[in-house]
Amino acid sequence: MISGAGSGNGNGETLGCCTNKKGGYFDWGNEAPYLQDDDYVEKDPNGRYVRYNELLGKGAFKTLYKAFDLLEGIEVAWSQVKIEDVMQSPEGLGKLYSEVHLLRNLKHDNVMKLYDSWVDDKKTTINMITELFTSGNLRQYWKKYKSVDMKAIKNWAMQILQGLEYLHSQDPPIIHGDLKCDNIFVNGNHGEIKIGDLRLATIMVQPTAKSVIGTPEFMAPELYEEEYNELVDIYSFGMCMLEMVTFEYPYSECKNPAQIYKKVSSGIKPASLSKVMDSEVKTFIEKCLVAASERSSARDLLKDPYLQYEKLKESVDNQIQLPKQCPRSLSLLKPLPHSMDVDLESNQSINTHSSCGSPSFRGLEFQTYHHNNEFKLMGMKNDVNSILLTLRIRDPAGSVSHIHFIFYLDTDSAPLVAAEMVEQLQLADHDVAFIADFIDYLIQQQQQTQCIPTKWGLGRVRCTQSIPLPPKK
Repeated sequence: MISGAGSGNGNGETLGCCTNKKGGYFDWGNEAPYLQDDDYVEKDPNGRYVRYNELLGKGAFKTLYKAFDLLEGIEVAWSQVKIEDVMQSPEGLGKLYSEVHLLRNLKHDNVMKLYDSWVDDKKTTINMITELFTSGNLRQYWKKYKSVDMKAIKNWAMQILQGLEYLHSQDPPIIHGDLKCDNIFVNGNHGEIKIGDLRLATIMVQPTAKSVIGTPEFMAPELYEEEYNELVDIYSFGMCMLEMVTFEYPYSECKNPAQIYKKVSSGIKPASLSKVMDSEVKTFIEKCLVAASERSSARDLLKDPYLQYEKLKESVDNQIQLPKQCPRSLSLLKPLPHSMDVDLESNQSINTHSSCGSPSFRGLEFQTYHHNNEFKLMGMKNDVNSILLTLRIRDPAGSVSHIHFIFYLDTDSAPLVAAEMVEQLQLADHDVAFIADFIDYLIQQQQQTQCIPTKWGLGRVRCTQSIPLPPKK
């Protein structure tokens, strides 16, 4: 029977069964009077899940139906595989069992969840209960919404990479092996992306794996040489990105797998790559398609500047409360040429450059993460030539530092200011470029916003962006 996942006893014993809080099996029998027998066509051995005859999809082995979780009251997906179908190929059966075993032990927001699985010996089927994805796979989704903005594609990319980072960080690493838009699933109502279909996944016990797997259009060159590691998933991710931005299947110019193999092994990229006009997008994709020795990991790609700006959370209408009394004097570790005040291990942001009694101000606020530190940058136009900025840094241990300063547009440069901050707070050298980009981004957004003082009170500003203002008195 199924290795590492239990066995069937002829009555549908579960592979990864669900138990109640007392440790027993769920067995509701007829305790669900609100569901009539003709509402569903099948029930799992424990009585928790019921399957409808509504077909969601059909593959080479699997048939996918809509189902319902009576305990949680949520819709789920019920995958069903006829044992006789997969028994025609012992490898196919092994891959299916491997998927069951893997999914049962994986828990991540961007990897498909497996709720339950069992073998039904009477009906000779293998059954799996997984999450239901309301919008199908990513390929179906982008075909339906071709006018989607690049911001959304970046968001999808980050979620895919987060899922890959999780798989690759397992001990030993898990290689998906067949990553493509068809195997990435979407809940479109809130833009959630999850990696699924782990039939071909490989647990990389050795430093390199040695079997040819995958879909030719998405297979890295080293796969054909049967010596590869988890970075083959990064190559496949690059092809997914290419498909999402061009709306074309990679190597669609080829007529058969042999032609694809010839191009891939010769280092010839898909013709659709030349159709990517945005140089930043193209560079990011090309980073994924380089030789394995030069290819970045999922973790490194998540830190790529191309994706970093999409992690910034803008809150144009955010009100930052200032102290009601004049702020206390803060001791500087040493004089700084840009009038920076450093407030270490503080839980309240204190702005020493504001007028006493200012009730609040409206400005811009951005938040992002860099090397496990949380960075929050808040900015407000001080006058025509300067911007009032507050940088807040929280490290993984929870310690917080604030830096308050005025950035003079005509004399200051973000790299020099960032270098002073890094020196003052004894941060890592790699933080200089990151903080400089962060400051530049906020200043750029601030100048586009064009906030100006209003007559409704000191500290109030009016922005050209859509911000609700108090009515005139």
